[in-house]
Amino acid sequence: MRLQGKVAIVSGGGTGIGAATARRFAQEGAQVVVSGRREGPIRSVAEEIGGVAVPGDAADPVDVAELIGVTLDSFGRLDIVIANAAVALGGAAGDVSDESWKRTLDVNVTAPFLLARAALPSLEEHGNGAIVLVSSVSGLVSSSGSAAYVTSKTALLGLMRSLVVDYGPRGVRTNAVCPGWVVTPLGDESMDELAAARAISREAAYLLATAHVPARRPATAEEIAACCLFLASDDASIVNGATLVADGGQMVVDVASLAFDSSNG
Repeated sequence: MRLQGKVAIVSGGGTGIGAATARRFAQEGAQVVVSGRREGPIRSVAEEIGGVAVPGDAADPVDVAELIGVTLDSFGRLDIVIANAAVALGGAAGDVSDESWKRTLDVNVTAPFLLARAALPSLEEHGNGAIVLVSSVSGLVSSSGSAAYVTSKTALLGLMRSLVVDYGPRGVRTNAVCPGWVVTPLGDESMDELAAARAISREAAYLLATAHVPARRPATAEEIAACCLFLASDDASIVNGATLVADGGQMVVDVASLAFDSSNG
């Protein structure tokens, strides 16, 4: 088992990628602390995997300090941090509200920063700590009407690079995962909007959204969890500062060339 003897925190661990990652880490031998704002889902996941649930707001320094404290009290160490908690509030730059902008940056950027900062002393202790920031292809390209989300996911990659430069020499590796569309409750919300606009099913909406992705489908949460597992494990011991794009090939497509593809009608 690749994480035997390791202790991991997974933020946003109640559903989607976070829940899948918590389950996968437990299967690989880790003791897992599951955090999130909604107590019911994180307790359900923690009970299922024999872990510990710590409810709280990832953007609140007091709650983050409590999370680190409970982890150390429960297991005596901390080896891995998966910063996965996120929100996706829409709006172009001219339309997004102050509240939506602030909340998106708080949850998607400030929260991972606070968690990493609080965890660093423990991650440094054994000289083999790992941080995985769950970003998005939106950190590399932009969709429409997503100013706050795109900005936040791009900022995460900057945070990753800073952590690598400052704490890599101290034995802490930091990497990022950039998923494309993933079948999760968050993805379902977007697909339901698309489905309503096109009068199609949610499943058809996912296929429409990935019609030009070489894989021709969205990822599963378990597939992204596998990426997190690799980056957090000793299999990736020399991987530091990497942006692992997990999008089924979306980012390699030349969008401008699609008009010349006869298979697109």
